Amino acid sequence: MLSERRLEVLRAIVQDYVGTEEPVGSKALTERHRLGVSPATVRNDMAVLEEEGYIQQPHTSAGRVPTDKGYRLFVDRLTNVKPLSGAERRAIQSFLDSAVDLDDVVARTVRLLAQLTRQVAVVQYPSLTRSTVRHVELLALAPARLMLVLITDTGRVEQRLVDAPAPVGETVLADLRARLNSRVVGRRFADVPQLVQDLADGFEPDDRPSVQVVLATLLETLVEETEERIMLGGTANLTRFGHDFPLTIRPVLEALEEQVVLLKLLGEAGDSGVTVRIGHENFHEGLNSTSVVSVGYGSGDEAVAKLGVVGPTRMDYPGTMGAVRAVARYVGQILAES
Repeated sequence: MLSERRLEVLRAIVQDYVGTEEPVGSKALTERHRLGVSPATVRNDMAVLEEEGYIQQPHTSAGRVPTDKGYRLFVDRLTNVKPLSGAERRAIQSFLDSAVDLDDVVARTVRLLAQLTRQVAVVQYPSLTRSTVRHVELLALAPARLMLVLITDTGRVEQRLVDAPAPVGETVLADLRARLNSRVVGRRFADVPQLVQDLADGFEPDDRPSVQVVLATLLETLVEETEERIMLGGTANLTRFGHDFPLTIRPVLEALEEQVVLLKLLGEAGDSGVTVRIGHENFHEGLNSTSVVSVGYGSGDEAVAKLGVVGPTRMDYPGTMGAVRAVARYVGQILAES
């Protein structure tokens, strides 16, 4: 176990390196921080930290930089999540409150995260597998052609055309709409098939084939739309950190282009607390020089999706964690109120 003093030295090294982008030496540490010990003692502490694998010496520089292990200890034991200022919180709320629909909420969230953290922002659309039905609408477009509109509790809207085997009268349509909503509103997607399996039995024999087609389309929609969607933004921010990536930034960009990689990255986030994956803790080799800060968001106690940012390991962890957590909270509030 490291002593409290050496933990303080490590904290100071991380803070200085993130702030200055320059390897940190013992003389600079004693000048910038009130460590209460001599430069010689700091040099000794840095030697121990290096021996333990928390810092390393890049090239022939006299200074030291944190390793993945050093950042991990910093995040786990030394960092306090930085709260946003009142002005920042008001700006977030105002920006997100202006969204007109779910697509706009996600797009604004991506822009906001990228601007606040100056990293790459990744936002997952609310998962239908965790969603509940808010409303099912049926509209007559022609005597035998209908539109089915499925609205989720997260504001997601799915539309499908239904070609019925025979004309559907307005009375039957209204009856089906009412019965359908009485059974499925507020229920999870996974429960819907069982809830509607005998619904057609309550209609006249001549109307049942059309009702069955509507129900089949509804169930197909539930199955089809379980594929998850991701929105990415702020990739250009990585160009500011070119020197933070060994050799080239290309592996990072290639990894970010793969949706399955991003989904897996976000999938590692917890439903409530902020999750930080540093350097080689990331499963994808192309992201071994990055850190991923992510969290779940939702309209209730359970997260319906995840959001986060990807950036170099030399990252302002307290500020980034605070921004990610705050934005997730506001998005959850908007979904709950929508």
